[in-house]
Amino acid sequence: MVKKNIITLKIVAKALGLSISTVSRALNNHPDISNQTKEKVSAFANKVNYVPNVFARGFRAHKSNIIGVIVPNIDHHFTSTLLKGVIREAEINGYKVIISESVNNEQKQTELLQTMNQFGVDGILLSLAKNTKNVDHILKMMNHIPLVLFDKVSTKVPCTQVIIDDEDAAFRAVEHLINTGKRRIAIIKETVNSFISEKRYLGYLKALKKYDLEIDENLILSTEDICMEEGKKLANVLISLKNRPDAIFAITDEAGIGVIKTLNKNKIKIPDEIAVVGFCNSVNSTIIKPKLTTIDQPGNKIGETALKYLLREINNEDEINHKTVEIKTNLIVRNSSFKSLKKNKV
Repeated sequence: MVKKNIITLKIVAKALGLSISTVSRALNNHPDISNQTKEKVSAFANKVNYVPNVFARGFRAHKSNIIGVIVPNIDHHFTSTLLKGVIREAEINGYKVIISESVNNEQKQTELLQTMNQFGVDGILLSLAKNTKNVDHILKMMNHIPLVLFDKVSTKVPCTQVIIDDEDAAFRAVEHLINTGKRRIAIIKETVNSFISEKRYLGYLKALKKYDLEIDENLILSTEDICMEEGKKLANVLISLKNRPDAIFAITDEAGIGVIKTLNKNKIKIPDEIAVVGFCNSVNSTIIKPKLTTIDQPGNKIGETALKYLLREINNEDEINHKTVEIKTNLIVRNSSFKSLKKNKV
C-alpha cells in the first residue's frame, strides 16, 4: 500500500519560500499580510488540497470550536432527537460536534471524558451512563473544562443540568388514567435507582395519593432493562394476578409497546379492560395498535437548550451560576388509554 503524503503547514511554507507564521496568517486573512501573498498562499493551498489541522490550531489559540458530547446509547430514538438539537445549535454558533457513546458503562464514560479533554474540546455535554455511582472523575473534569449535564443527570454533580420534569410528567400520565375511570394502575419501572426512573415513580405515587387510590405493591414491577421484551414479560405477570390492574403505566415507550403486544396476544381489550401509557413519544408508539398514549419529550429542544447553556459557560469568563433548566412536556392521548366516540353514520 502506497503511503499517503499528508500536506502540513510546514510543507506549504517550504514550497512557497515563506515562514510558517506568514502562511498561517495568510490563510487566516490577517491584516498584516499583503493581498498578493494571501492570494499566492491560498492558490497553492487549494492546489495541494491543504486542510488546516483543527486540533493544532485549537491548541495554539486555546480554543477549538469543538463540543464533545457523550451519551449512553446512540441507537435510542430519543437520543437521536437530542443529538439533532445539539448539532443544529452548534452549527448555528460556528461549532463542530464530536459524539461518543458510553454504552451505559461508567468506566468507558470516564475514559471518554479524558479523551474529550485530550482532543481539546471547548466544552462537554454529558448524559450519564446508567448506574453512575462515582462522580469524582466528572468533578475533576469540571476543574478544567465547562460541562453541562442533560437528559440523564445527577444531583451529585454541581453544574447546569437540562432536563424535563419527569415527576410532573409521570403524574399527569397517571392522572389521565384516573380521569378515564381507572383505579388499579400498575407501573413498570427500573430496578436501579436511576434519577429518571425514581422521578417517574414519585410522580406515579403522587397521583395515586392525590386521588386516594390504594398503593398495591403487587402492581409495582421493576426490571433492570426497561425494554420491549421486559414489558412483555412483566405484562404477563400483571395479567396473571387474581386482582389484575385496569391500567399500566410504563416509564418507557418500549416497555409500553411490549405491554400492548402481550395484551393483544391474550385478547385483552385495550383500553376497556386494561389501558396503557408509555413515556417518550417514539416513532414506534404510533405504529403499534392501538397507538400508544405517551409523554412527548422534546428531544430537539433539550439538546438545543443544553448547547446554549454550555456556550454561555464557554464564552463567559465571570463566575457561572449553575441552574437546573426544565423543558416542558406534553401528554399525547391515543387509543391505548382513551377510546374516542365514533360518529353515527347518517
